[in-house]
Amino acid sequence: MGSRSARRANGALENEVIAVLHGAGRALTPGEVAGLLTAAPAHTTVATTLARLHTRGVLERTPHGRSYAYAPVTDEPGLTARQMHRVMEGGSDRASVLTRFVDELSDDDEDLLRRLLGPEG
Repeated sequence: MGSRSARRANGALENEVIAVLHGAGRALTPGEVAGLLTAAPAHTTVATTLARLHTRGVLERTPHGRSYAYAPVTDEPGLTARQMHRVMEGGSDRASVLTRFVDELSDDDEDLLRRLLGPEG
């Protein structure tokens, strides 16, 4: 309908950037990240995305020439756990949120959660 290039879904670029950084195993500059993305967004778009992820505490950055190199602050499971905590902190009724979360777990995930929480005391 109006745009010749397809727009990414909200968060899609951030998710791909994070995946690229996790896959790289080292800090990357915005130019290096841009070169590894499936679509070729403008360098400024990648730099802005990296800066926003750094501001939110998802990435750390170190000086690299006149720019920065970025790396994830944690692995993928750690990032998911941080996102879950952030969502929990934004809710007004933690007990209800946790209750509904547990109610919607698969039987296998519920068993795993029980094992992680340890024996009843």
